[in-house]
Amino acid sequence: MAGTTGVAVVGCGPTGLLLAGDLAEAGVPVTVLEKRPPGISNLTRAFALHARTLEQLDARGLADELEALGHPMTRLGLFGGLTLDLSELPTRFPHVLVIPQYEVERVLERRAREAGAEFRHETEVTALTQDASGVTVLGRGMEPLRASYVVGADGMRSAVREAVGLPFPGRRSVIRSVVLADVRLSESPPELLTAGTTGDAFALLIPFGDGYHRVVGWHRSHDVPDDAPLDLAEIRDIVRAALGRDHGMHDPRWLSRFHSDERQAPAYRAGRVFLAGDAAHVHSPAGGQGMNTGLQDAANLSWKLAAVLSGRADESLLDTYDTERHPVGRTVLRSSGTLIRLAMANRPWTRGLRSALTTLATHAPALRRRALHQVTGLGYAYGPGPLTGKRAPDIPLPGNTRLYEALRGGNFVLLTQVPYDGVDRPHLTTSKWAGPRTLLIRPDAYIAWTARSPSPTELEQTLLAHVGPPA
Repeated sequence: MAGTTGVAVVGCGPTGLLLAGDLAEAGVPVTVLEKRPPGISNLTRAFALHARTLEQLDARGLADELEALGHPMTRLGLFGGLTLDLSELPTRFPHVLVIPQYEVERVLERRAREAGAEFRHETEVTALTQDASGVTVLGRGMEPLRASYVVGADGMRSAVREAVGLPFPGRRSVIRSVVLADVRLSESPPELLTAGTTGDAFALLIPFGDGYHRVVGWHRSHDVPDDAPLDLAEIRDIVRAALGRDHGMHDPRWLSRFHSDERQAPAYRAGRVFLAGDAAHVHSPAGGQGMNTGLQDAANLSWKLAAVLSGRADESLLDTYDTERHPVGRTVLRSSGTLIRLAMANRPWTRGLRSALTTLATHAPALRRRALHQVTGLGYAYGPGPLTGKRAPDIPLPGNTRLYEALRGGNFVLLTQVPYDGVDRPHLTTSKWAGPRTLLIRPDAYIAWTARSPSPTELEQTLLAHVGPPA
């Protein structure tokens, strides 16, 4: 065998990079396999980091750097004039951060490399074989690699998913032949993010910050194959149809087409192989949830792999990745599909439904809040309990610190009403807080366990079950 590693991560996009960085910081040997040559591409599709993703990045000490590189936007338009006010969000990040995906990748790759992750570019995975002790990865441009686990973060056409025989059922989206272009504009758009739809067309203008704007557009009459020729004149026509003007676009540096499928693997785990990001689920770009969902997949899986590989947790913990993240992916698939269908409604009954939903959401705070928390990721929970499995807010802690600062390093955090004087554990941070209950927070900032005034014995048993034995 030419090489061994703890985890082989296939794919060097945001999902794979966050996962690799988390594992490397936890001391897990990790190898990233990517068929592209080295270098971050600026040919990106994603442009939004939502509040829950920013919280996850904050728990890794990266959010403030990315905030400085992007542009916060406090209002998010959906359909039919419905706008969500993000400033209402109960978070340190009450906005969506407009930032190109390549900036996110650059920061995540630097972190992963600094933590010790190994990168092998121009290596294309073609086959996997697994047994009770590990997985052998085979491919072009690489010698066989033996790993304890493999994570396929290699996109919609995932070679990992195909290698383990997982299907990718679903359908093509209501929008086909979406056009993309990076252009300069002679006229500055009135908003940071300019969007418009007529029912027959939509267009979106997003700044890169380097003088270019990304154009995303679609027109019902331009339903052609992805490889059909594309020129700037067609881009201009689509943008004018949706926005009323093309803002003097010129000097394109890139033009492309794509179609948006709505698909999800029936399971995110096949033995020692896992799927994350677009390899597990793809959907409409409505709401900007794609990159965010993948990053949160990685945040859920990474600490579980680290705990199992270090011997602190039983291998059955890895089953919870699928049971927790698959329902979230299914919900995102449905909600993004609903958003795009309502935005592109062109029949009287669908326009009537859109109008009714817009009116209802405008005058129903609970419905508007639910939509807001779903799109931003703050509303997802892992379990039906009143507290366990819920997102942990960024609780202020003594010493002018916060919970999300205490989570850095991939530790559990124990919050108690009195100082904790139990056995030290290397993967546990403890803090006194003024709340009414004792809380144990998972490394991905969800509540693992809670109790009101637990006995020392109960507390130690809980820590043994969740965090592992003392060093």
